[in-house]
Amino acid sequence: MLAALGGCGGSSGNGVASKTPVAIVAAAKAAADSASSVHVSGSIVNGSSSVVLDLELVAGRGGRGRISEDGLSFDVIQTGGTVYISGNSAFYSHFGGAAAAQLFQGKWLKASATSGSFATFATLTNLSQLVNTALASHGTLAKKGATMTIDGQKVLSITDASHSGTLYIATTGKPYPIEITKSGSSGGKIVFDRWNAHVELAAPKHTIDLSQLESQR
Repeated sequence: MLAALGGCGGSSGNGVASKTPVAIVAAAKAAADSASSVHVSGSIVNGSSSVVLDLELVAGRGGRGRISEDGLSFDVIQTGGTVYISGNSAFYSHFGGAAAAQLFQGKWLKASATSGSFATFATLTNLSQLVNTALASHGTLAKKGATMTIDGQKVLSITDASHSGTLYIATTGKPYPIEITKSGSSGGKIVFDRWNAHVELAAPKHTIDLSQLESQR
Protein backbone atom coordinates (compact mmCIF):
# COMPACT_ATOMS: atom_id res chain seq x y z
CA MET A 1 0.00 0.00 0.00
CA LEU A 2 2.16 2.85 -1.27
CA ALA A 3 -0.64 5.09 -0.09
CA ALA A 4 0.01 4.14 3.52
CA LEU A 5 3.75 3.52 3.81
CA GLY A 6 8.28 1.43 2.20
CA GLY A 7 19.47 -4.17 1.07
CA CYS A 8 22.16 -4.18 -0.25
CA GLY A 9 23.50 -4.78 -3.69
CA GLY A 10 26.52 -5.53 -5.71
CA SER A 11 28.44 -3.35 -8.12
CA SER A 12 26.42 -4.19 -11.24
CA GLY A 13 22.87 -3.23 -12.11
CA ASN A 14 20.03 -5.69 -11.54
CA GLY A 15 18.00 -4.75 -14.62
CA VAL A 16 15.01 -3.11 -12.92
CA ALA A 17 15.69 0.22 -14.65
CA SER A 18 14.64 -1.31 -17.97
CA LYS A 19 11.33 -2.65 -16.64
CA THR A 20 7.91 -1.02 -16.59
CA PRO A 21 6.78 0.60 -13.30
CA VAL A 22 4.39 -2.27 -12.58
CA ALA A 23 7.10 -4.85 -13.27
CA ILE A 24 9.56 -2.96 -11.05
CA VAL A 25 7.16 -2.98 -8.11
CA ALA A 26 6.47 -6.68 -8.73
CA ALA A 27 10.22 -7.39 -8.71
CA ALA A 28 10.62 -5.46 -5.44
CA LYS A 29 7.79 -7.44 -3.86
CA ALA A 30 9.28 -10.74 -5.04
CA ALA A 31 12.68 -9.80 -3.62
CA ALA A 32 11.16 -8.80 -0.28
CA ASP A 33 9.08 -11.99 -0.15
CA SER A 34 12.25 -14.08 -0.62
CA ALA A 35 14.17 -12.34 2.20
CA SER A 36 14.75 -14.00 5.56
CA SER A 37 14.59 -10.77 7.58
CA VAL A 38 14.54 -6.97 7.41
CA HIS A 39 14.74 -3.93 9.67
CA VAL A 40 11.84 -1.48 9.25
CA SER A 41 11.90 2.04 10.68
CA GLY A 42 10.19 5.37 10.20
CA SER A 43 6.80 6.94 10.76
CA ILE A 44 3.36 6.95 9.19
CA VAL A 45 0.10 8.75 9.90
CA ASN A 46 -2.82 6.46 10.73
CA GLY A 47 -5.99 8.56 10.77
CA SER A 48 -5.30 11.33 13.29
CA SER A 49 -2.45 9.44 14.94
CA SER A 50 1.27 9.43 14.21
CA VAL A 51 2.87 5.97 14.42
CA VAL A 52 6.65 5.50 14.71
CA LEU A 53 8.13 2.06 13.95
CA ASP A 54 11.48 0.47 14.74
CA LEU A 55 11.08 -3.26 14.04
CA GLU A 56 13.13 -6.31 13.09
CA LEU A 57 11.05 -8.82 11.15
CA VAL A 58 11.82 -12.49 10.49
CA ALA A 59 10.08 -14.30 7.64
CA GLY A 60 7.65 -16.96 8.83
CA ARG A 61 8.49 -16.39 12.50
CA GLY A 62 7.40 -12.91 13.58
CA GLY A 63 9.26 -9.84 14.73
CA ARG A 64 10.31 -7.57 17.56
CA GLY A 65 10.94 -3.90 18.20
CA ARG A 66 9.34 -0.72 19.39
CA ILE A 67 6.19 1.13 18.34
CA SER A 68 5.17 4.63 19.39
CA GLU A 69 1.79 6.21 18.80
CA ASP A 70 1.12 9.83 19.73
CA GLY A 71 4.02 9.80 22.18
CA LEU A 72 3.07 6.52 23.89
CA SER A 73 5.73 3.85 23.32
CA PHE A 74 5.82 0.11 23.89
CA ASP A 75 8.02 -2.85 23.05
CA VAL A 76 6.48 -5.65 21.02
CA ILE A 77 7.45 -9.24 20.21
CA GLN A 78 5.44 -11.53 17.94
CA THR A 79 6.36 -15.19 17.71
CA GLY A 80 4.64 -18.57 17.77
CA GLY A 81 1.20 -17.10 17.11
CA THR A 82 1.38 -14.87 20.19
CA VAL A 83 1.98 -11.14 20.60
CA TYR A 84 3.79 -9.76 23.65
CA ILE A 85 3.68 -6.09 24.64
CA SER A 86 5.50 -4.16 27.36
CA GLY A 87 4.90 -0.44 27.94
CA ASN A 88 5.77 2.12 30.57
CA SER A 89 3.37 3.43 33.22
CA ALA A 90 2.15 6.24 30.94
CA PHE A 91 1.22 3.69 28.28
CA TYR A 92 -0.72 1.48 30.69
CA SER A 93 -2.37 4.46 32.38
CA HIS A 94 -3.63 5.74 29.04
CA PHE A 95 -5.32 2.48 28.13
CA GLY A 96 -6.26 1.05 31.52
CA GLY A 97 -6.01 3.76 34.15
CA ALA A 98 -3.88 4.02 37.27
CA ALA A 99 -4.73 0.49 38.42
CA ALA A 100 -3.46 -1.00 35.15
CA ALA A 101 -0.28 1.05 35.36
CA GLN A 102 0.41 -0.30 38.82
CA LEU A 103 -0.44 -3.89 37.90
CA PHE A 104 1.40 -4.10 34.58
CA GLN A 105 4.43 -1.83 35.10
CA GLY A 106 7.55 -3.73 34.05
CA LYS A 107 5.52 -6.72 32.87
CA TRP A 108 4.97 -8.30 29.46
CA LEU A 109 1.35 -8.85 28.39
CA LYS A 110 0.56 -11.63 25.93
CA ALA A 111 -2.40 -12.27 23.63
CA SER A 112 -3.32 -14.00 20.40
CA ALA A 113 -1.65 -12.73 17.21
CA THR A 114 -4.72 -13.55 15.12
CA SER A 115 -7.61 -12.11 17.13
CA GLY A 116 -8.30 -9.65 19.92
CA SER A 117 -6.74 -6.35 20.91
CA PHE A 118 -3.15 -7.24 19.89
CA ALA A 119 -3.91 -8.58 16.40
CA THR A 120 -3.19 -5.19 14.76
CA PHE A 121 0.32 -5.18 16.18
CA ALA A 122 0.85 -8.71 14.87
CA THR A 123 0.30 -7.43 11.33
CA LEU A 124 3.09 -4.88 11.77
CA THR A 125 5.47 -7.60 12.96
CA ASN A 126 4.70 -10.02 10.11
CA LEU A 127 7.16 -9.61 7.23
CA SER A 128 4.89 -11.10 4.57
CA GLN A 129 1.84 -9.09 5.61
CA LEU A 130 3.82 -5.86 5.86
CA VAL A 131 5.28 -6.35 2.37
CA ASN A 132 1.83 -7.06 0.96
CA THR A 133 0.41 -3.98 2.67
CA ALA A 134 3.25 -1.81 1.43
CA LEU A 135 3.56 -3.03 -2.15
CA ALA A 136 0.54 -5.00 -3.31
CA SER A 137 -2.06 -2.21 -3.38
CA HIS A 138 -1.34 0.88 -5.42
CA GLY A 139 -2.83 3.27 -7.96
CA THR A 140 -1.36 4.57 -11.21
CA LEU A 141 2.43 4.10 -11.23
CA ALA A 142 4.97 6.30 -13.00
CA LYS A 143 8.72 5.67 -13.31
CA LYS A 144 10.76 8.75 -12.48
CA GLY A 145 14.06 9.84 -13.99
CA ALA A 146 17.67 9.14 -13.15
CA THR A 147 18.97 6.77 -10.52
CA MET A 148 19.76 8.36 -7.14
CA THR A 149 21.50 7.20 -3.96
CA ILE A 150 20.01 6.63 -0.49
CA ASP A 151 22.48 5.79 2.29
CA GLY A 152 25.00 4.55 -0.25
CA GLN A 153 22.49 2.38 -2.13
CA LYS A 154 21.63 3.19 -5.74
CA VAL A 155 17.87 3.29 -6.15
CA LEU A 156 15.16 3.99 -8.70
CA SER A 157 11.95 5.72 -7.64
CA ILE A 158 8.43 4.73 -8.62
CA THR A 159 5.62 7.18 -7.84
CA ASP A 160 2.06 6.21 -7.04
CA ALA A 161 0.34 9.23 -8.57
CA SER A 162 -3.03 8.31 -7.11
CA HIS A 163 -1.81 8.44 -3.50
CA SER A 164 1.26 10.73 -3.58
CA GLY A 165 3.50 7.85 -2.54
CA THR A 166 7.01 7.06 -3.81
CA LEU A 167 8.80 3.73 -3.61
CA TYR A 168 12.60 3.57 -3.91
CA ILE A 169 13.96 0.22 -5.16
CA ALA A 170 17.57 -0.98 -5.18
CA THR A 171 19.08 -1.03 -8.68
CA THR A 172 22.05 -3.24 -7.67
CA GLY A 173 21.90 -6.69 -6.11
CA LYS A 174 18.35 -7.86 -5.44
CA PRO A 175 15.73 -5.17 -6.13
CA TYR A 176 14.74 -4.76 -2.49
CA PRO A 177 12.45 -1.93 -1.38
CA ILE A 178 14.70 0.65 0.29
CA GLU A 179 12.31 3.42 1.23
CA ILE A 180 8.68 4.48 0.88
CA THR A 181 7.61 8.08 1.32
CA LYS A 182 4.20 9.72 1.19
CA SER A 183 3.41 13.42 1.11
CA GLY A 184 0.37 15.28 2.35
CA SER A 185 -1.52 15.28 5.65
CA SER A 186 -1.23 11.51 5.96
CA GLY A 187 2.41 11.44 4.90
CA GLY A 188 5.42 9.69 6.33
CA LYS A 189 8.53 7.70 5.52
CA ILE A 190 9.35 4.03 6.03
CA VAL A 191 12.90 2.71 5.55
CA PHE A 192 13.78 -0.93 4.83
CA ASP A 193 17.37 -1.97 5.57
CA ARG A 194 19.53 -4.78 6.98
CA TRP A 195 17.94 -7.29 4.61
CA ASN A 196 18.72 -10.92 5.60
CA ALA A 197 20.59 -9.96 8.78
CA HIS A 198 20.52 -12.44 11.68
CA VAL A 199 17.77 -11.63 14.21
CA GLU A 200 17.33 -13.32 17.59
CA LEU A 201 13.63 -13.85 18.26
CA ALA A 202 12.29 -15.39 21.47
CA ALA A 203 9.24 -15.01 23.67
CA PRO A 204 9.80 -13.06 26.92
CA LYS A 205 9.55 -14.81 30.28
CA HIS A 206 7.12 -14.17 33.13
CA THR A 207 4.26 -12.86 31.00
CA ILE A 208 0.66 -11.99 31.91
CA ASP A 209 -1.97 -13.69 29.75
CA LEU A 210 -4.67 -11.19 28.85
CA SER A 211 -7.15 -13.94 27.97
CA GLN A 212 -6.98 -15.25 31.54
CA LEU A 213 -7.54 -11.78 32.96
CA GLU A 214 -10.56 -11.25 30.72
CA SER A 215 -12.05 -14.62 31.70
CA GLN A 216 -11.88 -13.59 35.38
CA ARG A 217 -14.01 -10.48 34.85
